[in-house]
Amino acid sequence: MQVPAQFQYERATSVAHALSLLTKFGPESRIVAGGHSLIPMMKLRLAQPQALIDINDLSELARISVEDSTLCVGAMVRHADLLSSAVVGEHFPIFHDAERVIADPVVRNRGTVGGSLCQADPSEDLSAAFAAVRGEAVIEGPGGRRVVPVREFFTGPYQTVVGDNEMLVQLRVPISSSASAYEKVERRAGDWAVAAAGAELRIEGTQLVSVGIGLTALGAPNFHAPEAEEYLLGGPAVDERFAEAGRIAARHCEPVPDQRGPVDYKRHLAEVLTVRALRRARSRWHGNHRQEA
Repeated sequence: MQVPAQFQYERATSVAHALSLLTKFGPESRIVAGGHSLIPMMKLRLAQPQALIDINDLSELARISVEDSTLCVGAMVRHADLLSSAVVGEHFPIFHDAERVIADPVVRNRGTVGGSLCQADPSEDLSAAFAAVRGEAVIEGPGGRRVVPVREFFTGPYQTVVGDNEMLVQLRVPISSSASAYEKVERRAGDWAVAAAGAELRIEGTQLVSVGIGLTALGAPNFHAPEAEEYLLGGPAVDERFAEAGRIAARHCEPVPDQRGPVDYKRHLAEVLTVRALRRARSRWHGNHRQEA
């Protein structure tokens, strides 16, 4: 079956209009922006929404800005725009690392940041990247706006805290002096991750005073590795401790065997990629501070 079931179509003219349409059509309605995840599922009838609400005209959700020392990324920002943004690369190179290995230019030109997170695919790259940097999701509904840490945004595979009559409107990441990186193993260029890890860190002297680790495709709860972060925090940023953090992250993952590999292989990747991401972030930290000096 390659033809979607019958559905109604509405084009929203504002966030308020989109919310009213969600309320009108109820829980069987879905928002569509890029559509690269939803439309294939509809063709296979794995998803059969009764109504699609198109938000492509909501230009207010397609902005990248810095406000009050916070990077603000609208939910309608395209992957290609996140990749090309100089301000994103300056403060959070982890997003450029991740975007370079997400699908291909055709998908990146249409797919959106908000759509990727709301899809909540267990192998989704940006979910781990935003978890690593402790991003926040801004959700709007009939009762107003609420802010949810990205680490609390996901409730399970393909499930989020966004309610039936709510929509994700923005991602926020506090800007601080830090360095970040993302590492991924895939079967072919642009494929879903076999495994991937992201890291953000800040060093004072030789000690790690802040650290975040995101993991994807590895069964890590809410896409991050809190036990490995706790182990690293306050200690020296040295290879021996990075190696142990990788082992801790791997132990606390629950990968699923599939066509991309068995559990043991994925645990090995969790360890190796965590170490690689931490080392790359550390290298960027030292490179940035040598430039400042």
